[in-house]
Amino acid sequence: MEDCIFCKIINGDIPSSKVYEDEQVLAFLDITQTTPGHTLLVPKKHVRNVLEMDQETASLTFARLPKIARALKKATKAPAMNIINNNEDLAGQTVFHAHIHLLPRYDKNDGISIQYTTHEPDFEQLAQLASSIQKEIME
Repeated sequence: MEDCIFCKIINGDIPSSKVYEDEQVLAFLDITQTTPGHTLLVPKKHVRNVLEMDQETASLTFARLPKIARALKKATKAPAMNIINNNEDLAGQTVFHAHIHLLPRYDKNDGISIQYTTHEPDFEQLAQLASSIQKEIME
């Protein structure tokens, strides 16, 4: 895609700090470096996000994820890692070429905060939602 920054990086039109590349994917350091080692894994095939991936692209992309994540963790000596994927603007996607963020974590004060709410679950409501999702998967 002509105006896609990640396609330009894949094509070599824009420089990047590559950490892994093969025929299907490219992994490179994010210029924002939310934490040291912040890496992006992108399929070379242009697709808007995971929601629009076909099974083959998803399989080829996610198959490389564990190897890259382990290497990143070892190289940075980070004790933990968040692996995050944002789909669409509301979820925080800013570049509309599918990509996965690998964020090494060093301590609780490293600039990343993920908050979970805790409350008593409504199991009836959860069952209804699960049923609706199952129906969509079967279609």
